[in-house]
Amino acid sequence: MRLSPLFRGVLTAATLATIMVVGCGGGGTSITDTGLATVAWRWDLPKNFPVPAVPADNPMSEAKFQLGRFLFYDKRLSGNGTTACASCHLQNLAFTDGKMVSTGSTGQNTPRNSMPLANGVYHVNFTWARPDLTSLEQQMQIPLYATNPIEMGLTESNEAGVLLRFKNDTDYARQFKEAFPGETDPIQIGNAIKAIATFQRGILSGDSKFDRVAKGLTAFTLAEKNGADLFFTEKAECFHCHGTHNFDENIVYTGQRFEEIPQFHNTGLYNIDGLGGFPAPNRGVFEMTNLPEDMGAFRPQTLRNVAVTAPYMHDGTIATLEEVVAFYAAGGRNIPSGQPNAGDGRLNPYKDSLIPAINLSLQEQADMVAFLKTLTDETLLTTPRYANPFPQGSANNP
Repeated sequence: MRLSPLFRGVLTAATLATIMVVGCGGGGTSITDTGLATVAWRWDLPKNFPVPAVPADNPMSEAKFQLGRFLFYDKRLSGNGTTACASCHLQNLAFTDGKMVSTGSTGQNTPRNSMPLANGVYHVNFTWARPDLTSLEQQMQIPLYATNPIEMGLTESNEAGVLLRFKNDTDYARQFKEAFPGETDPIQIGNAIKAIATFQRGILSGDSKFDRVAKGLTAFTLAEKNGADLFFTEKAECFHCHGTHNFDENIVYTGQRFEEIPQFHNTGLYNIDGLGGFPAPNRGVFEMTNLPEDMGAFRPQTLRNVAVTAPYMHDGTIATLEEVVAFYAAGGRNIPSGQPNAGDGRLNPYKDSLIPAINLSLQEQADMVAFLKTLTDETLLTTPRYANPFPQGSANNP
């Protein structure tokens, strides 16, 4: 049975320590401190944590990170002043929202499940099925300006009014000035996007039980160890799409020798017409390319904190982690005739060859779930550094 090359010897603490990452953001400056423009950013990365790659036109700074945190939690950034980024990305749920699909500022539902945000600085591309979105700055424009469905509800006609909300706030005037020194009129949507992208780049997760096992600080239970054995070998095949330090497929970082190409996979979730069809408008990369082979192809998501990010899949149609493991064990999903979107996804002609039926016993499936639960990072879920900076009951809160 072949081991993942990345995780060969994964169950020994010494080997784990050479590949795992435990990082936090910049220094621990308080949000109430002033003079942040002079505070140098530092990643506080351990020895073997890859240094993140950051766009040259949006370098990291503590002032920008803190401004981004405020904006991320401020519902005044939406067109009608009712919704913040944090409305769909809750810290205690690893920056997801616990819903099948999210709801925008005007009450319209998005077609897809809210995605976790931690370690996004290492993503090659963003959202579920957009190979063209390769930066957080690009991605941020989607929820801000999307019209079908409306999310944040920003438009050309209301943008000036939204900016005025922040220009009339003396605290924001100071924060924008510190984050973008030298600019005569820094309170602009482009700068707000840069600040939020900086905050998101600073949200890092690497303090789970799995990480502590990597450092030799604790040990797996027998069930967790058995689950790890399955995860990192050909028996369960998981490592093919979740084999990076972030438990996803592709990463980008400073000094990378080879360019990573975004990967997307059809996992056999649907087969509504017997010909491989997925229900519109959730047809994966096919929505962009119209190529049959891209039908149902979605980006593998990080499994870090997966135990707290239910429900699962791009449309939130699998409710529990146990059901997810059973889905992969079966090599896809068979929706019986008479139910919505009926069809045998296991027979989807575009299903990736990496998604075979793996015939895990019920005990093996339970062990897999036990292992996946070791990826929960309680520090991420509770640290004040990533938390809502507004007082409880504030009108700005999402």
